[in-house]
Amino acid sequence: MLGKRVLLVDGDMQLNLSLSYFSEDEVLSMAQGEKNLYYAMKKQMDLMDFIVPTTYEGIDLVPSSTLMSSIEYELFTKWQREFILKKLLAGARESGKYDYIFIDSPPTLGGWVMNILCASDRLIIPVEASPWGLFGLANMFEFLHTVKEMSPQLSLLGIAVTKVDERKSYVKQTMETLRNSGEDVHVFSSYIRVDSTIEWSQDNSKPVGAYKKSSRSAKEYMELTKEVIELWQ
Repeated sequence: MLGKRVLLVDGDMQLNLSLSYFSEDEVLSMAQGEKNLYYAMKKQMDLMDFIVPTTYEGIDLVPSSTLMSSIEYELFTKWQREFILKKLLAGARESGKYDYIFIDSPPTLGGWVMNILCASDRLIIPVEASPWGLFGLANMFEFLHTVKEMSPQLSLLGIAVTKVDERKSYVKQTMETLRNSGEDVHVFSSYIRVDSTIEWSQDNSKPVGAYKKSSRSAKEYMELTKEVIELWQ
């Protein structure tokens, strides 16, 4: 919507990012075929050959596969396995076709997420404003420090707080805990409140901004987007 050209890479076996742009039948067809990230990683082929255009101008996607559940095993015996995704993304980065490449990561720590971080320049961590939202964040920071020893160009752009219910006192505590974590952490001032429009947009396989541009969540995501762009520069 802001005129940027974006490539999305779905790195999660749950396929949520792919399902945000394509129907379930289309996503399962891509996941079970050879037009997906798992097949590219297995064959170590340039991701430019696996890009699928969406119906939205300026947005392309490399879909995921349920077979990504075995990617840790596939990577185990590979030479310089932490940098395979970085190598496969080189064509897309060097093509000049995209202003941004976003990689959706599974909520785990391990060899595959290390691959994603080693291929990245910036990291955005989404944190749910709930009692469980902060659980494991310290482990994430420790993991990030380890990755930066191998990939020093990586930096934490910020933490995006989501699923905010301002009626609950825990939200304020979450924000204060994040800002006083002892790490050099930027917490985005734009946060995403609980909004059923998000679930409806997911159910209709559309980005929330396309499903209902006038909704509160669409406006909040746009503000977050502008903040990301400003910090990125």
